Amino acid sequence: MAGVITASEPSWIAPFTGLSPRSFGKLVNALRREGADPVRKGRPWSLSLEDRVLLVAAYWRTNLTMRQLAPLFGVLKSAADRIIDHLGPSLALQPRKRFAKDTVLIVDGTLVPTRDHTIAEQSKNYRHSTNHQVVIDADTRLVVVVGRPLPGNRNDCKAWEESGAKAAVGKTMTIADGGYPGTGLVMPHRRRKGEELPAWKQAHNTSHKQVRARVEHVLARMKTWKILRDCRLKGADVHHAMLGIARLHNLNLAGQASSRTGQQPRPHPTGDHLRDNP
Repeated sequence: MAGVITASEPSWIAPFTGLSPRSFGKLVNALRREGADPVRKGRPWSLSLEDRVLLVAAYWRTNLTMRQLAPLFGVLKSAADRIIDHLGPSLALQPRKRFAKDTVLIVDGTLVPTRDHTIAEQSKNYRHSTNHQVVIDADTRLVVVVGRPLPGNRNDCKAWEESGAKAAVGKTMTIADGGYPGTGLVMPHRRRKGEELPAWKQAHNTSHKQVRARVEHVLARMKTWKILRDCRLKGADVHHAMLGIARLHNLNLAGQASSRTGQQPRPHPTGDHLRDNP
């Protein structure tokens, strides 16, 4: 059975992975080094590693069912299912373990509608969802940590710790919105009842909002992968999809940065005013 979509035709790569053919090739080579394509006993895979990576990315990108996706790659439904189960975890982003002293991070939680009700709960979007804590580098906008999924009715200040995101970033300075009280994160100043914020606090809040918007932009780009709009995966596979999409997002961003020429690096986005109050 011949497929329609194949990585040997470069025009299919960008729509389903967001990567240039060159960046996609680097990803495949990295997966080989990581042992994602070992020699198997018995029947070999019906698709090359390049096509298997493209199949997983296409599944996350389009959220097609296996019955719809498999014929596009010329494989059986069961084979497509096995490919996703086997390769999905290998594509997962590895959290950054060390941060430079002056690194500034931004965290925000996002809800992913999830059909597996054993790990999801009805949340403020009126759907059964999982809460994912996503941490990015404020300067590069790269995703550095994605916490374990928690039920969607868990508020962000609890999810920050319970998801493992807090432990992953350690004492690195991290910016958050007002939904993280008592966590020690850098949040905007709150106005007390009957009082007005002084001018310096208003200036801090304006700068804070402009910087923190970067994580919202990252989440919006990640949500263009339709699997994060109505996830049919179960258990740990929900986390693997989120991590895999984060890795592809980072590779795409890194590829765009390397393609720029003659541009000066951006200055640090936060400034010292977010570290110390006058």
